[in-house]
Amino acid sequence: MGKDKETTQFINKITAMYPELRRFAYKLTLDMDSANDLVQDCILKALDNQDKYVYRDNFKGWVFTIMRNIFINNYRQSQRMSNLFDPNVPDECLNRITTEKAGGNIYDAQLIYEAVDNLPERIKEPFTLFMDGLKYREIAEKCDLPLGTVKSRIFFARKMLQEELRDFV
Repeated sequence: MGKDKETTQFINKITAMYPELRRFAYKLTLDMDSANDLVQDCILKALDNQDKYVYRDNFKGWVFTIMRNIFINNYRQSQRMSNLFDPNVPDECLNRITTEKAGGNIYDAQLIYEAVDNLPERIKEPFTLFMDGLKYREIAEKCDLPLGTVKSRIFFARKMLQEELRDFV
């Protein structure tokens, strides 16, 4: 089978699944805009990884697994963002802090970005990649660092930010 024919068949299979993908995405996100974004991300990832699909495997299961994994990764990233400084802070405290400071959100965000920007470069790079949702292993590969070094630099970045922003909360 020629490469062009395989690609055409692959695209036709994904296109035929579009309504099912939207329904599944909506069940995961409970929001139509987020569901549409999830479907788009899923289709792009499937197209990017077409060479990894084995044609005797269950195509529908493969694509749904991609979507589920994207959803889980996005959820984990949002949790990391919300627990940036202290993962042990209860949600009730975070909600109280947020509502008390609602008037100064823009100023507060600016302080946080400045604090991150002031981190030493060797610590800032792994930390910002982590906040962008990359896993430790991916950061280690991208920065050409040992895995343990990446973990310790992210740990030190969090500690430095906690210290810098201790009066923030």
